[in-house]
Amino acid sequence: MSPKDLLLALVVVLAWGVNFVVIKVGLHGVPPLLLGALRFLLAAFPAVLFVKRPKLPLRWLLAYGATISFGQFVFLFTAMYVGMPAGLASVVLQAQAFFTLVFAAVFLGERFRAQNVIGLLVAAGGLAVIGLQSSAAAGAGAQTMTAAGFVLTLCAACMWALGNIVTKKVGQVDLVGLVVWASLIPPLPFLVLSYFMEGPQRIEAALAGIGVDSIGAIVYLAFVATLLGYSLWSRLLSKYPASQVAPFSLLVPIVGLAAAALLLGEHLSAAQIGGAALVMAGLAVNVFGGWARARFASMGSARS
Repeated sequence: MSPKDLLLALVVVLAWGVNFVVIKVGLHGVPPLLLGALRFLLAAFPAVLFVKRPKLPLRWLLAYGATISFGQFVFLFTAMYVGMPAGLASVVLQAQAFFTLVFAAVFLGERFRAQNVIGLLVAAGGLAVIGLQSSAAAGAGAQTMTAAGFVLTLCAACMWALGNIVTKKVGQVDLVGLVVWASLIPPLPFLVLSYFMEGPQRIEAALAGIGVDSIGAIVYLAFVATLLGYSLWSRLLSKYPASQVAPFSLLVPIVGLAAAALLLGEHLSAAQIGGAALVMAGLAVNVFGGWARARFASMGSARS
């Protein structure tokens, strides 16, 4: 990978890692369902006027928008609103990699490999450790986490994984166009849910009193995390093998944890740190396990 493209990959990692802190900031002034509607409205307009619609059937565009756009973020925004810390959210959301393996086996007939099973078990252990750390058991000075926030974040990871299956089914398409046009789908259901669950008075109050921090958060989520992030990521995937690009996603939770600690003052308990480390180890085994096994096998063959 050229130095320029390496820098672009790190820009994406930084944008997506800081994204979790920005969500937390946005939720201080705007309720979660309204925040989701505003995020995707701004991501869709005016970009949809300049980006061509991807060449795929409408049902797949709707499926992508309903899962990876609406489904993922309705759960994630709500999770962070009801008590999921930004740093831990960036880690737990990576469970999507393992939900994707399960869904790919169920819907696409793909087989598990040894490194997939090992990585899944290691990461599942880490998620179990994190999940057992309720707000009552986090310990003095540690960042609290609600059970509802943890479960909703897992639901967000599940929806992201379903979106990955949709992406596999549609095949090679313009990823930027897919993201932009799929952003047309979430605003209406977000607004309907916001109206009935958050209420018209709360919506009016949030919009009337929206502050600079909330506006900045919405702009960041729409343009930096969504449009810029996916544009650069798709460019990298078009130039290099997925196996060379995908490992950079392992850095996103690290940036998320660091940004949450530096910008929000979040501190994790020893058990939460251990759980996060296990999740990251499981992800690393899943990504690099096949390469390592092949490398050791070739070394063994060379010696013999």
